[in-house]
Amino acid sequence: MAIRDLVKNNPLKKNIPVRREDLMSPFYSLQKEINRIFDDFMSDLAPSKWFGEEEMSFVPSIDVKEKDKEIIVKAELPGMDADDIDISISDDVLTLRGEKKEEKEEKEGDYYRHELTYGSFHRDIPLPAEVETDKVEAEFKKGVLKIRLPKKPEAQRKAKKIQVKSK
Repeated sequence: MAIRDLVKNNPLKKNIPVRREDLMSPFYSLQKEINRIFDDFMSDLAPSKWFGEEEMSFVPSIDVKEKDKEIIVKAELPGMDADDIDISISDDVLTLRGEKKEEKEEKEGDYYRHELTYGSFHRDIPLPAEVETDKVEAEFKKGVLKIRLPKKPEAQRKAKKIQVKSK
């Protein structure tokens, strides 16, 4: 394994979506925990930390809910505008990208402070079912992005009532 595969947020590392079959594996949670431990450890060794630079990316909190007829994705993106967010779907993977820009300036007597903050994010979210891409809706309100992805009719769960017989 190359060192570039161990560094957190490496642009050379491919984002491979997790499929439902992978989630059923008994080793999935173990692998996920090991990956988290390595990410925490390797983030301290990242070149940006060596030179005192702050990390120029962030990871927004994401919530994915699967309902009978749709999938709902919510992402917390405080301090961002709707124009700064890019959403796309390809091969049952929802991709969210964005860039956060903030500028602060303070003047008071002999004191002057000018601060620029930039950061970006990229999240690939594997979708648990096929969706109707032409009917996807997204709204951004008070720092929360909400995406409604209607499932294709064949992917919708159809409940069947089963009658219980008593003897």
